[in-house]
Amino acid sequence: MPERLGALAFFRDRSRWSRWETAFWLCWLVAFVVPGANLPLLTQVLVWGLFALALDLVLGYRGVPSLGHAAFFGIGAYTAGYLGKYGWTEPVTGLLIAGAVAGLVGLVAGRVVRGLHGVGLLMVTLGLNLLLYDFVLRATGLTGGDDGLQGITIAPVLGIFCFDMAGNTAYLYVLVVAFAVFMAVRALVNSAWGLALLGERDNARRMIMLGAPVAGDLTWAFGISAAVAGIAGALLTQTTQFVSPEVLSFQRSADVLTVLIIGGIAMLYGGFIGALVFLVLRDALAALNPIYWYFWIGLLLVLIVAFFRSGILPGLAKVLMRRRAPA
Repeated sequence: MPERLGALAFFRDRSRWSRWETAFWLCWLVAFVVPGANLPLLTQVLVWGLFALALDLVLGYRGVPSLGHAAFFGIGAYTAGYLGKYGWTEPVTGLLIAGAVAGLVGLVAGRVVRGLHGVGLLMVTLGLNLLLYDFVLRATGLTGGDDGLQGITIAPVLGIFCFDMAGNTAYLYVLVVAFAVFMAVRALVNSAWGLALLGERDNARRMIMLGAPVAGDLTWAFGISAAVAGIAGALLTQTTQFVSPEVLSFQRSADVLTVLIIGGIAMLYGGFIGALVFLVLRDALAALNPIYWYFWIGLLLVLIVAFFRSGILPGLAKVLMRRRAPA
C-alpha cells in the first residue's frame, strides 16, 4: 500500500497544472476578443501546433524520427474532405472519423517501421509519404489532382454555429478541439505508459530486460500520433472547405519538423510555440520578400541551434532554473 500511494502521488504531481500552462491557454481566449486580431492566422497556428504535437509524441517522447508525418495529416484532411463532399457534413463526427482512419493507417505503419532504425527508418517513412503524394497527384478523377478536392460542404458546428468569413467560429472550434486533444495527449505522456516511452527512448535494451513491450509501445505511439495528425488535417479541411495535394507533400513534413525544432522537443507546448514563431515570421518575411523568405527561416534555425540548442522552450526553462537556483 505505501508503494501504491507513493506511485499515485508521483503521477498526481506529474499531472498537476502550472500557472504557465493556465496562462498559455487563457491567452488564446483573450486573443479572440482582442480587436483586430488575425484569427485566420491564429487558427492556422493551432492546427500546426496540433500537428507538431503529433510528431512530438513519436520523436520527442519515443525518439523515433519521421520524415513522412504529412501522410497522416493528409489522410485526415482528405477523409474530412470526402465526407464533406459526399454528404457527411457534420463536423465533429467527421473529425472523429478522419482521426480514426489516420490512426488505423498509423498502426499499420508502426508495425512496418518498428524493426527499423536510423537511416532505414527515415527512408521508409519518407517513401511512404512520397508514394501517397504521387498517388494523389495522379488519381485526378478521385482526388482532383493539382486542382485539389473541391465542393466540400461543412455544416454548422452543433447545428448552430456557422463558419463565417471572419473566422470566429473556425477559431473557437479549432481551439476547443486542440485543447481537448492536447489534454488527452498530456494525460498519456504523464501516465505510466508515457514514462515507458521515455525509458524506451533513452535505453530500449534496458526496458526490454525489464519486460516492457517495446515494439508494441512503438506501434501504439505511431497510431496515436497518426490519429492526432489526422485530426489536425481534418481541422484544416473543415475550416477552409478545401484540400489540395500540398497537405501530403514532403515540404509539409519538413515544415512541421522545423516547427518542432524551433519550439522544443518533448515539451508538449513546443509545437505550439514553434508554430506561432514559424507562421508569424513566414507571413511577415513573405510580405517583405516572397522569394527568399526561407533564407531567413534558415538563419533563425541557425541562431536557435547556437543559442537555444534544444529549442525555445527548453532554453527558457534552463534560464528560469538558473535564476531560481540558490547561489
